[in-house]
Amino acid sequence: MWTVKVLGLGVVALSLSLELIGCLLRRLRPDRVLNEVLFFPSEVACVEHIFSPSSPHSCFCPLPHGVETSFSRLLRRILSAASSLDLCVFAFSNMDLSRALVALHSRGVTIRVLSDKEYAAINGSQVGVLRKAGICVRCDGSSVHMHHKFAVVDGRLLITGSLNWTLQAVQSNMENVLVTEEPDLVRPFIEEFRRIWERNDPTQRRRPSHQKPAHVTTRPEDR
Repeated sequence: MWTVKVLGLGVVALSLSLELIGCLLRRLRPDRVLNEVLFFPSEVACVEHIFSPSSPHSCFCPLPHGVETSFSRLLRRILSAASSLDLCVFAFSNMDLSRALVALHSRGVTIRVLSDKEYAAINGSQVGVLRKAGICVRCDGSSVHMHHKFAVVDGRLLITGSLNWTLQAVQSNMENVLVTEEPDLVRPFIEEFRRIWERNDPTQRRRPSHQKPAHVTTRPEDR
């Protein structure tokens, strides 16, 4: 009888130990990391409710309402920014995406945008709209196209893929977007943005070698 009691107590102790270990592991285990894939072209639907979720007025446009699409999910990820959003994109002409950045800026979110110098000047580019709203935009001045398409939200969420921020890409092209919080993937994009941003700092551009500083005087024989 004594042996049976000892064995019973041992089983109970083992069960409690395993339960405690399980609880400890669950506490130590990090929250599930977000990984999401979006494919385009996206179904065309109204996105007004995303910009004004608490508005009591319904939108009366002819587009489908209450439809979850790749584009609406992309907008939600962008508008989730609470402190910062760094965008590096070759082509930017989509007015809804531009509206999202302006909305974030008005909420106090720090927005930085890098674009290609040639594309920024074409008709339909939203670069002028962003600058007018007070958003800092730098255009890459290198001899090659700045062809990146990625955004980093709050320094922790990466949005990247083949998608240019244009209406054509969203509604008519076969494109892909990866949304991830994997730190090992987010970190290199943060560094790449920093590298290009600093390279295109207008205050750090070198004076042409043939141009003499204004305070230097020249002798007649040097002219």
